[in-house]
Amino acid sequence: MTATGTKSLNDHESEPVGVAPNESGRHRIGASTGSTDDPVVSADSSDRTTTEEALQASEAKYRAIFERTSDAILITDVEMQTFRYANPAACHMLGYTETELCGLALKDIHPRESLPHVLARFSARVAGAHPPAVDVPCVKKDGTIVYVDINATRLTVDGRTTVVGFLRDVTERRQAQCTLRASESRYRRLFESAKDGILILDGTTGQILDVNPFLITLTGYSRVDFLGRHLWDIGPRENTQAARAAFAELIANEYVRYEHLPLEARDGRLIDVEVVSNVYRVEGENVIQCNVRDVTARRRIERELRVLDRAVRAVSQGILITDAVAVDHPIIYASPGFERLTGYSAADVIGKNCRLLQGAGTDPASISTLQSAIREGRDCAVELLNYRKDGTAFWNQLALSPVRDALGHVTNFVGVQTDVSERRLLESQFRQVQKMEAVGRLAGGVAHDFNNVLSVILSYGEMLLSDMQPGEPMRNDIEEIHKAGKRAADLTHQLLMFSRQQVLAPKVIDLNDVLTSMERMLQRILGADVELVSLPTRPLGRVRADPTCVEQVVMNLVVNARDAMPTGGKLTMETANVVLDQAYATAHVGVRPGPHVMLAVTDTGTGMDQATLARIFEPFFTTKEIGRGTGLGLSTVFGVVQQNGGSVWVDSEVGRGTTFKVYLPRVEAAAEAIIATAPPTTLRGSETILLVEDDDQVRVVATDILRRSGYQVIEACNAQEALVHSEQTPMTIHLLLSDVVMPQMSGPELAKRLASARPEMRVLCMSGYTDDSIVRHGVLEAHIAYLQKPITPEALTTRVREVLDGASS
Repeated sequence: MTATGTKSLNDHESEPVGVAPNESGRHRIGASTGSTDDPVVSADSSDRTTTEEALQASEAKYRAIFERTSDAILITDVEMQTFRYANPAACHMLGYTETELCGLALKDIHPRESLPHVLARFSARVAGAHPPAVDVPCVKKDGTIVYVDINATRLTVDGRTTVVGFLRDVTERRQAQCTLRASESRYRRLFESAKDGILILDGTTGQILDVNPFLITLTGYSRVDFLGRHLWDIGPRENTQAARAAFAELIANEYVRYEHLPLEARDGRLIDVEVVSNVYRVEGENVIQCNVRDVTARRRIERELRVLDRAVRAVSQGILITDAVAVDHPIIYASPGFERLTGYSAADVIGKNCRLLQGAGTDPASISTLQSAIREGRDCAVELLNYRKDGTAFWNQLALSPVRDALGHVTNFVGVQTDVSERRLLESQFRQVQKMEAVGRLAGGVAHDFNNVLSVILSYGEMLLSDMQPGEPMRNDIEEIHKAGKRAADLTHQLLMFSRQQVLAPKVIDLNDVLTSMERMLQRILGADVELVSLPTRPLGRVRADPTCVEQVVMNLVVNARDAMPTGGKLTMETANVVLDQAYATAHVGVRPGPHVMLAVTDTGTGMDQATLARIFEPFFTTKEIGRGTGLGLSTVFGVVQQNGGSVWVDSEVGRGTTFKVYLPRVEAAAEAIIATAPPTTLRGSETILLVEDDDQVRVVATDILRRSGYQVIEACNAQEALVHSEQTPMTIHLLLSDVVMPQMSGPELAKRLASARPEMRVLCMSGYTDDSIVRHGVLEAHIAYLQKPITPEALTTRVREVLDGASS
């Protein structure tokens, strides 16, 4: 730096300067030390006095400057490099007294590492160069460092060459500069290493002044591409009014944020970014900083999460997420599907345990399985009975899965809940159908063998009774045997109806006509305390069914309804045209979709619970008192309806009555007239009959019955024997009477074999059951006359006579 004193000394640099003692004994700067005897001083005393006064005034002036200046002044001997003079400011700055300081050299006040530099600068000043030195370190007496700026000049003092140094303490300035440089370096590193893009804009023009490397890498543009351009010159908003308006908004508000701003890269890619811009005052001028964050990945994840959220909301299953770490595993999320499934809102269940869905019917074993899976942190799938908010039960198929963190620790459990009540119902229906099929096959098999036995019992009983006179001692016993046999035959017939193993005679009928013809009889069955209401639909579609079977169905339903109303009530019979759609058929096992005619029978009786409803169609199942029913009424209804191609479903509630709905397939055909067949005028004959029966007892009793009625009988125990008899018998065989199911060859097959040789021969088949054997063996397709076992003398001779007379084929 430059000081006034320095300039003055420089002006007199070539003049020697003496140092004389002043009044206090200290040396004076700027005065000569010559005596009055010196010949040089030859002027008169007045001139000398004037000169001395001038010198003293000058000395006083420079002394005042030397001692009072705020800058430190050190006068250093060039040869010794020691300090000759030091002003108070120098003493204060370095912490020494003047005496101490004047005993030191340059090397004593400068750090060792900077001493060569200081000495080199000192030599330069001695040589006449006067460059200023800045930030020169000096060591204070206490060892601390103070930094100074030095301006120095060469000066001759007392005949010796010295360097006068003016030192200004710049320690605080240097610290501020260091702090500023460190701050600038730190923020530059942040600027250049930031993982967000940063743009620095001119606050007035919006031109880009600086750009960090991240934004250069992100966009593919170079630094040169950015500098000098405007923010709206980059990307799809280039030069748009909206972009300029956004800049104006930024200037006005000094802050603006854009969350959805696509940025166009050099290669044409659009990058989703968020931009936050702020206006700052820097050295009195506005500067804009724009932080540009790449949110492409986050936007993609957000889109995926939105899709996932919509998917979770759309699925019908309920989804629960529980906390696996917290005590009692509280629910932390419940999906809309869960709300729809259970009736609970998310707010109802958040923070609670899933056991709130359990109830009295929930299987403890299923709960134990779930608890074990939770303890072990593994997947689990169970089906258990749960309860909705309104208390209704539903079958819940629960799939439980653990959620693990990066270390493999279970943090949550996800439960996916599916209402499988409908499926469970269908499975129950299917099991019921399978059970009914199995029971039906068993009943059919029993009925087949039992019919053969009953054929013998009933036939011999009737023949014995016909041979006995009234009043004979054994007649009553035989009549009781015959009655028991008939009851057994009736039960067997009902079993065959249940097992769908009776032969039908289907016709196209109108159910309204059937109900009308039965109405008077039904009213008598119901009694006076039951109101009968008929609600027919007209016109009503036609169905193809056996009229007798339909009457049997109506009769059994009405009798069952009467028993459910012991104190009276109302019974309603309704018909309607309905269409069963695929959804209904899917929900009801055994139902075929399409147009149907419905017959509904509704009573106001006692109703049934679910346990009873599950068994009402089973044979011999009854809730009636002993002796008041066989338990075959509703099972007969079930079998008959199914055999006629229909279905029957029941709805009942304890104390509110029962409705049975019978659905029969609708047909597009006119109703057929039901013509009663006149009975034959005689049951006797003289024709020849070829009897083929593999059961010996049945064959013997049938032969006996036919011969008693005047017929010629040729017996055969199987089809092969019958073929032999046919070949060996020259006489005409008027009738083939054969069992349907026999070993090696069935009755219908035998009839076909004999037809070519004996075309005039009529055929009558008989069987104890049909199952699908009658259809399989071609009885119904060929319209072969059929006789259902058990046979009795009257039934056998009547049917034989009808076939021989041509009344039935």
